[in-house]
Order: sequence, then structure tokens, then C-alpha cells
Amino acid sequence: MIEETSKQTYFNEVEQELNNKGFQIRSQDQFRPWGGFFVIEEHQAQEFADIYFEGIPVDELKISGKLSPKILVVAPKKRLSWQYHHRRAEIWKVIKGNVGVVTSFTDKEGELQLLSKGDLIKLEQGQRHRLIGTDNWAVLAEIWQHTDLGNPSNEEDIIRIQDDFGR
Repeated sequence: MIEETSKQTYFNEVEQELNNKGFQIRSQDQFRPWGGFFVIEEHQAQEFADIYFEGIPVDELKISGKLSPKILVVAPKKRLSWQYHHRRAEIWKVIKGNVGVVTSFTDKEGELQLLSKGDLIKLEQGQRHRLIGTDNWAVLAEIWQHTDLGNPSNEEDIIRIQDDFGR
């Protein structure tokens, strides 16, 4: 129960920080086995980029014209699925803690890269990837760069190659 209490406390702190920055949370999921996420209103993409991505203009981030900002919260010692997406690219920035990231353009996992606060990673459409929690909670800013405006990506656009949780 201590782990769940600390998870709830951590999520409450992240939510409060987002509210203090003026972000409108469209939805959230605190019940993923690896942690969870907050979805920020899309009309706030530029403010999100200004705060978390040093003001990269959203026009430089857009592929098809639509962006979706999110905050990922990764639990200690948990691994997200080894996955890729058909209808989006992604850009991540570590804003708290440290995480491991594995990427590859094939189904074979590449080498583990350790990322710290301030580190940025760009993932191309179809590029395989996995986030890995280290010793403590980590928070990442993420922007989905939709590649198909007529059929934007969503949570169903996850092709899992391997998943520790049997999903």
C-alpha cells in the first residue's frame, strides 16, 4: 500500500504543478502498470513547447498540422512496452528524474540510453521504443506529432512487440 500511496501523492504533485503553470488537463490515467499520464488541451501546445521544449515553435514540430501535448509519469523499475506507432512521431524531454530509453528501427531492442533532466529524444514514426524507470519516479514532457491529419493517432495506435504486463 505504501507504493500506491506514494504513487497517488506523486501524481497529485504533478497535477498541481501543471495547474500552477496554467495547463488545462483534458484527461489523465494514473492506473497504468508503469505509471500514467496527463493529456493537456491541444490548444495549449505552444505554451507547452515554450515551457518544456525551450520555445520550439509549434510550426517546426508539426508534421500533419496536429500536436498533442502530454506528461508521462514513469514509476521506478517499471518498463513501458517495446512499441511503435503508425500515425505519429514523438518528442520527449525529461523534466524530473532519470529514465532509460531503448530505441531501434527493427523489432530487436537497441542499447539502453540513460537520460537525465533536460535530455531530449525524438522518435520517428514507426521507430521502436521503450521507456524504463530507474530508481525513482520520473516525469517527461511528450508531444505527439500526428502524421495523418485525417486519422490522428490515439492510445489505440500502439503496436506492442513485447510487454511486461501482458497487454
